[in-house]
Amino acid sequence: MSISVLILTLNEECNLPECLSSVSWSDDIVVYDSFSNDKTVEIAKTAGARVFQRKFDNYARQRNMAFKKVEYKNPWILMLDADERVTPKAKNEILQMVAADNHDIGIYRMRRRDMFMGQWLKRTSGYPTWFARVMRVGHVFVHREINEEYTTDLETGFLSSHINHFPFNKGVFYWFARHNKYSSMESSTLATELLQNLEISKLFSRNPVNRRKAIKQLIYRLPLRPFIVFFYLYFFRFGFLDKKPGLIYCLLRSFYEFMIDLKLLEREYRKCDLEF
Repeated sequence: MSISVLILTLNEECNLPECLSSVSWSDDIVVYDSFSNDKTVEIAKTAGARVFQRKFDNYARQRNMAFKKVEYKNPWILMLDADERVTPKAKNEILQMVAADNHDIGIYRMRRRDMFMGQWLKRTSGYPTWFARVMRVGHVFVHREINEEYTTDLETGFLSSHINHFPFNKGVFYWFARHNKYSSMESSTLATELLQNLEISKLFSRNPVNRRKAIKQLIYRLPLRPFIVFFYLYFFRFGFLDKKPGLIYCLLRSFYEFMIDLKLLEREYRKCDLEF
């Protein structure tokens, strides 16, 4: 038994060839494209992938529509971004999992290794974070516009292998442009989430996903949060051991958090302006 692969794209001619190469062992690769204007679609079709297109509105809807509107050849989907690569070890573990076909499991979560300046940011990236990557068709739904959350009506499993992630393949300019967009989406979502009560008990949950969500809700309520994020990653998580790439990445993460806070503040002032 094989596994289908789903890759979301928008102008990914730089990243897509290596991503497709890392999953060339799959008999069903689907590229769900947001109307790219570069060679993304051509590259996908040349590699034998099936291409579907939909105008992008947000990440949750895009993924849900990809689950709903595409008929997959296999009961399991491996979901990737174009800047991610499946390692040989991950491939073997995923195929073993598919062969076992545990009907109690709806989602398998995996960790990824973020690469920057030729090295793995083991400490400064917040590793380990568990991402939903392998999903049973028809049993998964995605919530939240940015930094999505995945739910299933079945159980959740965890795989030990990693996916490699190259978020800077398009350069630092692209990272800033993308995170400018991300911070706008994040601030919009947080404006609603911060009205909800903080569930303190989930800070101690054994479920890493629930615990991460609760920690995030707590952190976003703290003053001087961008500085706290930098201190946490660079000192508490020993990010300084990642040397120069670690320092640069911690500064970038801190600036991203500052952009979110600034846009949240801007929303408050805009609301006041509209009320008066």
